[in-house]
Amino acid sequence: MSEENNSASFRNSISTIDDQGKRIYVNPKKPKGRFYNRRKVVGWSLLTILFVVPFIKVSGYPLFLLDIIHRKFILFGVHFWPQDTYLFAIGMISLLVFIILFTAVYGRVWCGWTCPQTVFLEILFRPVEYLIDGDRNAQAKLKEAPWNFEKIWKRVVKYFIFIVLSVLITNALLSWVIGVDGIYDLMSEPISEHLVGFVAMLIFSGFLFFVYSWFREQVCTILCPYGRLQGVLLDVNSINVSYDYKRGEPRGKAKGEQESGDCIDCKQCVDVCPTGIDIRNGTQLECVNCTACIDACDAVMDKINKPRGLIRYASEKEISEKSGFKFTTRMKGYTVLLVGVLVFLSVLIFGRAELETTILRTPGMLYQQQENGLISNLFNIKIINKSIDHKDVELRLLKHKGIIFLPKGDISIDPSSIYEDIFILKIDPTTLDVKKNVIEIGVYVDDRLIETKEVTFLGDK
Repeated sequence: MSEENNSASFRNSISTIDDQGKRIYVNPKKPKGRFYNRRKVVGWSLLTILFVVPFIKVSGYPLFLLDIIHRKFILFGVHFWPQDTYLFAIGMISLLVFIILFTAVYGRVWCGWTCPQTVFLEILFRPVEYLIDGDRNAQAKLKEAPWNFEKIWKRVVKYFIFIVLSVLITNALLSWVIGVDGIYDLMSEPISEHLVGFVAMLIFSGFLFFVYSWFREQVCTILCPYGRLQGVLLDVNSINVSYDYKRGEPRGKAKGEQESGDCIDCKQCVDVCPTGIDIRNGTQLECVNCTACIDACDAVMDKINKPRGLIRYASEKEISEKSGFKFTTRMKGYTVLLVGVLVFLSVLIFGRAELETTILRTPGMLYQQQENGLISNLFNIKIINKSIDHKDVELRLLKHKGIIFLPKGDISIDPSSIYEDIFILKIDPTTLDVKKNVIEIGVYVDDRLIETKEVTFLGDK
């Protein structure tokens, strides 16, 4: 690498902060190219999911609902209750493992392609800015211009659209928490009836407007912990957006210079970078792997009749050894682990029983001698119907002979609801062996055994 790169002075400060500690505002050049087109497809697909999925319902319930306040969650139409909290705890641990393994192998693909910060900024807000303010040079010129009519109307229109987008995004995110019906209530009913929700919506919309109109790349370079973590997650085999310094150095200023590499120091990769870094300096925490520099460099290489790929997805080892991409044993092993984590999460989520039954002997109650010679115990029962279907439940003794008496009659549970009651279990004392007997009770739905519960039955032995 060049002497400038070897000094590594760029690592002593963040790219968007100058020597006096003041903010350096980044106005990147409008990206274009094959990777940008692919990112737009991914981005618009994710935005479609964000805005459309809350309207999809299964049996009258949202396909997804993340109601943290009331601890009610629905994933792919499957309902989760507070009793399923352990699934989310395990899921979060598994997600953390997934992030670590994925980053160690594939770098910051998440940041550049699917992170909400990147998607909202690059797919929604920046295109509006390019449309109204123009490209990089026009934006810089407009910023330095006096407050004339052109500057005022452009600022007013741009920020008005930014506010509208912020409110739309806030309501889209909120619809995943309270559902589209809840959003409709917020919009149609008096504000006084939903004051807390309305204020929360205004605050979050204001926060989004602040982020996407001013703070922008600072979220990635200063606030986001993921960018800081990459320093310990990446190694020489991790795939990143990388500059091929073996091919590019030393840099030349024009075509045909002797003893120069393919890089002509045009700085197009710098101008297009949304975080204001020079990718030629190597892997940096500010880089979000957005691929804008790849498209810009490829366009330059096409013009000077050089092969593409001076900046490309590659590992440090590939570049230093001038080797092609190899799917190493480490990558294969981590990929297998990633698939295993996804399978594990899927089994946890979709393998969960639709009914959860709890049967406990009523505290403080001993056995009762019945007139027919049977001995009875009183039990409390609680059944949670986690499904969206009505359930008719039947309790049966599996090994002992006896009678289960339900004072309220047959057990019938509505969708996504809880049934609580007591029942009396009567058993012939001649079939009991000890004073405390383990009795198995089967929970049946449509003659299908769903659960087997063991309870302690007190006898007279």
